[in-house]
Amino acid sequence: MDPAASKMLFDSPAFRVHEDGRVERFFGTDTTQPGFDAATGVTSKDVVLDAATGVFVRLYLPALPDGPDRGRERLPILVYFHGGGLVLGSAASQMYHGYLNSIVSRAGVLAVSVDYRLAPEHPIPAAYDDSWLALSWAASRVGDPWLSEHGDAGRIFLAGDSGGANIVHNMAIMAGTRSTDHDGLPAGAVVERALLLHPMFGGKEPVDGEAADTRYHMEKLWALICPDGDGLGVDDPRLNPMAPGAPSLRALAGRRLLVCSAERDFGRARAAAYYQAVKGSGWPGTAEWLESPGEEHGFFLLQPERDQSSVLMDRVVAFLSAE
Repeated sequence: MDPAASKMLFDSPAFRVHEDGRVERFFGTDTTQPGFDAATGVTSKDVVLDAATGVFVRLYLPALPDGPDRGRERLPILVYFHGGGLVLGSAASQMYHGYLNSIVSRAGVLAVSVDYRLAPEHPIPAAYDDSWLALSWAASRVGDPWLSEHGDAGRIFLAGDSGGANIVHNMAIMAGTRSTDHDGLPAGAVVERALLLHPMFGGKEPVDGEAADTRYHMEKLWALICPDGDGLGVDDPRLNPMAPGAPSLRALAGRRLLVCSAERDFGRARAAAYYQAVKGSGWPGTAEWLESPGEEHGFFLLQPERDQSSVLMDRVVAFLSAE
C-alpha cells in the first residue's frame, strides 16, 4: 500500500497519525544542544533519568554572583513541563530552550525541564509517570551536583504550558495526595507554587464561553492519547479536574497558583472555569488569574517579541521570584 494513501486516524496542521501507527509531526521537532548561553549567562546540561525509556531532563543554572558567598544561597527548583498537547514538543527544542534561559536568568531559579514520552506512541499515563519521576528526582536533590549544591527542595515550583500545564495540575494533585512515607515526594520536599500557562483541559459538559468545536477536537485528541480511559473520555479527571469523582481541588499542593490564558485562546473558557473552581474549593492558597488581551494560545512562545509576551513574562518572573 502506498503510505501516502493509508487511512488517517488523526489529521491536523500540527501532526498526523496513520492507521498503521506512523506519526508525522510538523511542529516542535527541532532541537538544540545545551550549554552556556552568552545572552543570559545561563548554563544548561542534559541528564538521562531512565535509559530504558530515554526520559531526560535539561537542567538550567543561572549565573552565580562572584565573591566568597558564590553559590551558598540555595535557589528555588522550577520543574517545567513543555506543551504540545502531550503529542508534540521537547525539552530540547529551540523554543523552550530560549524560554527557559530567559526565565532562569530573570527569576533566579534552578530549572528542570522535563522531556517526557509523547503520545500516541506512548499513551497516557506515560507522560504523567515520566513527569512524576522527574519531579521526584529533582525533589530528592541527589541525582546531580547542581541540585545538591544549589537547589532548595523546600521551594519547588511547577510550571508548564498547554499540555504541560495540564501536567502541572496533575503533579500538584499527586504531590498533595500521595503519602511521603510511600509513593509521595521525599521528606522535606515542598511544592510551593504552580504556574499554568494556557492549560489544556476538557470535559463532556460545556462551560461558559466554550465553543462546541473545541470540545469536539479535544474529544478526538484525548481518545488518541488515552485510548484506555475506562470509558470516561474527556471526563477523565486528568483532563477534567472538575469531573465527577475527580480529586478535590483542595488537595492541590502549594500555597500560590497563577493561571494564565489569552482572550482568543481556544482553552480560555476551561482555564477560567478551573481558576474559579480552585478559588471556590476551599483551597487554602492564593489563586491569581492573568488574561492577555487580543492574543491566542501559546503566543508568548511563538512570538516572544510581542508586547503582551513581555507583559506575561514580567508577571511570570514576578510570580516565581516573589518572597
